[in-house]
Amino acid sequence: MNRPARIMALAVALAGMVLSMSGCDRLAARDQLNKGVEAYKGGKYEEAIGHFQKATQLDPTLPMAKTYLATALSQNIVPGLDTPENMKTAQQAISIFQDVLAKDPNDVNSLKQIAGIYFNIKKLDDAKTWQKKVLAVDPKDPEAAYTIGVIDWTQAHENVLKALVPAGINDDGAGNTKAPKKIMDGIKEQNAPLVEEALQYLNQAIANRPNYDDAMAYLNLVYRRKADIDFGNVDAVKEDLAQAEDWRTKAMGTRKANEEKKDKGPGGITMDSSGNLK
Repeated sequence: MNRPARIMALAVALAGMVLSMSGCDRLAARDQLNKGVEAYKGGKYEEAIGHFQKATQLDPTLPMAKTYLATALSQNIVPGLDTPENMKTAQQAISIFQDVLAKDPNDVNSLKQIAGIYFNIKKLDDAKTWQKKVLAVDPKDPEAAYTIGVIDWTQAHENVLKALVPAGINDDGAGNTKAPKKIMDGIKEQNAPLVEEALQYLNQAIANRPNYDDAMAYLNLVYRRKADIDFGNVDAVKEDLAQAEDWRTKAMGTRKANEEKKDKGPGGITMDSSGNLK
């Protein structure tokens, strides 16, 4: 065999070896992915993370491997804990979900997961930003709209509590009519945009899920924050509190109806076809 022919034969042999090795890697990656799913379902998140990491290393193109890895990492995030380790885990999960989004910017699952992580580590403005990205892709997502309303109320409520401390007044949830006007003017300036946005998104959530009792319960709370903003206007405050009570009653009635429906069961066999880990 002449030299050019030998070189060609060697190249063909090496190419065959590479293809064989890559094929083995793909099979091994799928095996690791399946083992990771089983570990995840069993609540063994650390073990699942190890399997998903191996799967992505063996086959970076394997569908869902990165999503599963980031999802498993997010389960290890302790809500409200700001230790370096917890924040590192959160950032790792966010970065992987962002890698997924780089290939598919409209992947709603990744958008919602990032929003949820930011909410859990108390980066509420970031959480709200990402929930709005969810709604940009799926305007009818009731949970994203609801979460924005919850965040707005949380921030408004914290503003009220902080503002009332210097006056030694506890929030009464009914307009705080006994508080000094100067303090209430400051609360109005801070909270007016939050309350307006909260009302918009909570109503949007209910429009897309009419039996959304949690959203109704938060509308009760938001109208009580609106009463702070209407400080000095007796009629407006009275109307706000009436609206709050109305939504409280609706929430209780709807929750009861939802529980009764749940107790009766779906009336047949159902299957989750979303593809998400359970």
